[in-house]
Amino acid sequence: MLKHIVMWKLKPLAEGKTKEENALWMKQNLESLQKIIPEIVSIEVGINFNKNDMAYDAVLISRFKDEHDLEIYKTHPEHIKISNYCKKIRENRVAVDFYEEQ
Repeated sequence: MLKHIVMWKLKPLAEGKTKEENALWMKQNLESLQKIIPEIVSIEVGINFNKNDMAYDAVLISRFKDEHDLEIYKTHPEHIKISNYCKKIRENRVAVDFYEEQ
């Protein structure tokens, strides 16, 4: 099973919303993709409560069968819409993809 993890540091204010409002928007919209994209095995977005400057604001933890299914997710039109919004509200983004040990 492949894990796809993404973390975002959000702008304090972007697209007329606070950082907290945008984090909630991301959670709701990204998690809704599980009903739309069958290749998603699981998807969860966590909103950070740690106010440390080094901390990121939101994290996506998702699982896919393989790299092919991850690519379907990444290129799906609904994911692209959400991703385009996320690009407008973030200061930084980091990601890692790896296969889980079995």
